[in-house]
Amino acid sequence: GWNSWDCFGTTLTESQAKAQADAMARILKPHGWNYFTVDIQWYEPDARGHFYKEGAPLAMDAHSRLVPAETKFPSAKAGRGFKPLADYIHGKGLKFGIHIMRGIPRQAVRENTPLMGTTARAADIADRSSVCTWNPDMYGVDMRKPGAQAYYDSLFAMYAAWGVDLVKVDDIARPYDATQRAEIEAIRRAIDKTGRPIVLSLSPGDTPIERGDHVNRHANMWRISDDFWDRWEPLYGMFDRLDRWTEFRKPGAWPDADMLPFGIVEFNRPTRFTRDEQTLCMTLWSIARSPLILGADMTRLDAFTVDLLTNDEVLAVNRRSTGGRQVSRSNDSIVWTADIPGSQDKYVALFNVRSEKPTYDLSKALYRSPVVRGAERVDVSVPLRASRSLTLMVEDGGDGFDFDHAAWLEPTIAGPKGTRKLTAMEWKRASAGWGSVGIHRGADGQPLVFEGKKIEGLGTHSISVIEYELPEGYDRFSAKGVLTPGSAGKGSVRFSVLTEEARLLPSKDRRVSVKLADLGFSGRVRARDLWKKKDLGVSQEGFGQDVDPHGAGLYRLSPVP
Repeated sequence: GWNSWDCFGTTLTESQAKAQADAMARILKPHGWNYFTVDIQWYEPDARGHFYKEGAPLAMDAHSRLVPAETKFPSAKAGRGFKPLADYIHGKGLKFGIHIMRGIPRQAVRENTPLMGTTARAADIADRSSVCTWNPDMYGVDMRKPGAQAYYDSLFAMYAAWGVDLVKVDDIARPYDATQRAEIEAIRRAIDKTGRPIVLSLSPGDTPIERGDHVNRHANMWRISDDFWDRWEPLYGMFDRLDRWTEFRKPGAWPDADMLPFGIVEFNRPTRFTRDEQTLCMTLWSIARSPLILGADMTRLDAFTVDLLTNDEVLAVNRRSTGGRQVSRSNDSIVWTADIPGSQDKYVALFNVRSEKPTYDLSKALYRSPVVRGAERVDVSVPLRASRSLTLMVEDGGDGFDFDHAAWLEPTIAGPKGTRKLTAMEWKRASAGWGSVGIHRGADGQPLVFEGKKIEGLGTHSISVIEYELPEGYDRFSAKGVLTPGSAGKGSVRFSVLTEEARLLPSKDRRVSVKLADLGFSGRVRARDLWKKKDLGVSQEGFGQDVDPHGAGLYRLSPVP
């Protein structure tokens, strides 16, 4: 399907939604793309960008339920809600979805407004200690309180009456605490009570793997990472995430690797992914059967993106394969396979995740911090040993990269020629695992703040690499390494300082192969390249192809009698 977040953030309007739906019905629907979802803050009349305003007035009905803001969705007037827009979407042959935040509006709690189906009021069921760390709209619901289930029942009865086919519930899958778990169960009961087949999607990630048995009994899809954007580092990390969730993948219950940031995203920005990286992403999502949810502006899809999204042989892997699993991983060559129901054939994906850019041997780092959490900081002062390059790396702290907003504060180089601020020098390369590297700003674009004051520095997010060429006359690097407010006290990172001594030359090996016996074949196989729609001939004992770095191939192997 499609979701509005990547391209429109909080700002989608009715006219924009209809234009996107028209394009989706024309271009993607013939190939099975059918869920159209309006993401966050459709109820906030003045929402802007990808950020939120605390205390903003929200559109709400007399029963404490958020409704579409009429300034954005004029057809919602007179209590019609999303019904007119849903009818338009359905008229295109598509399904209609919405995003919600779990809980009850703080606005309703402040005003102590009534609830439908119960004498309890909003303040009676609110859990004011259960709040989202990044969005100010809601309080959690204490499901032990009388009226709590009635509130959720009324909410989903309204969505069903609108004609909603999918609900993405946010701030509920992480950390998956007792309050969130109880709300998940309440939402499942409320959906079932409507009698409408509403898909339940849970966000954000990463959902704790130890909650796998619970989540795949109550939800249809659940996020396994924080927001996924078009950066190589989080794409590389998705292999481990999807592999870990293999045992919990089953029909109707899917680990969700998040949206596909292809085409035009963030209002008017082309994807940062290369064509090879987009093909790799689509291949991994397909064979791991992650939901395929596009984030692009569908009115501006180019020919490459259309071809990527409408290859029916590839889409069949995502829709109909079973038992998707990683077969092998060695030297950044990765092989996945999946079964084909009713056939002895198998799908095989070959991935080359080697990088053409330099990588680093961290055992040769000049400095590598302990894991930094919360308000901890590290003071870094490192001799550079007459080096001609400087690399600043921020790794995750071993628990994934969620919330890993970090900064190098007041970074300088010093030596016989004096002191220079790195923030005044041009870097050679800079990457962040989320957002972008900022000068005096965090990866989220917010000013860097330390101990309550704005401060100079380089803001980023793990996994991050910032490289500089060093001028002569400077032999020491100094900075403070901290987590920034965007981490909400939950991130954990390690700061490393490296020079050319730790740099590893990229591998030039492009061959990715697998033994046929490891796939369950005992004889020869005939191969078909699904991306190129081309038959490749017969292989014996093993199957392999040359795959470019950051690239992938997807194949169907058939036993030869």
